Amino acid sequence: MIQQQQAMVLSPYIELYNLIIPKDNMLRQISELVDFSFVYEELKERYCLDNGRNAIDPIRMFKYLLLKTIFELSDVDIVERSKYDMSFKYFLHMA
Repeated sequence: MIQQQQAMVLSPYIELYNLIIPKDNMLRQISELVDFSFVYEELKERYCLDNGRNAIDPIRMFKYLLLKTIFELSDVDIVERSKYDMSFKYFLHMA
């Protein structure tokens, strides 16, 4: 099953992201400029809408690949860095 992410819900402390991540941060700019909804269109026939367990958001998975390419990091390094790097969390829409 696939659930479309309707709105960016980071946390009740959204203002912290505005204080910590500068406006000129590359990931913030990409997040604000690019509409990643095309990923749903590309994958709509690959996901069942009414059967199975919920899938990880395909946009998040696409963004992981994008981060891996931009920063030349391994899968493990990307996941580890997304646990503490606020700009990664903002880009991935993680709370």
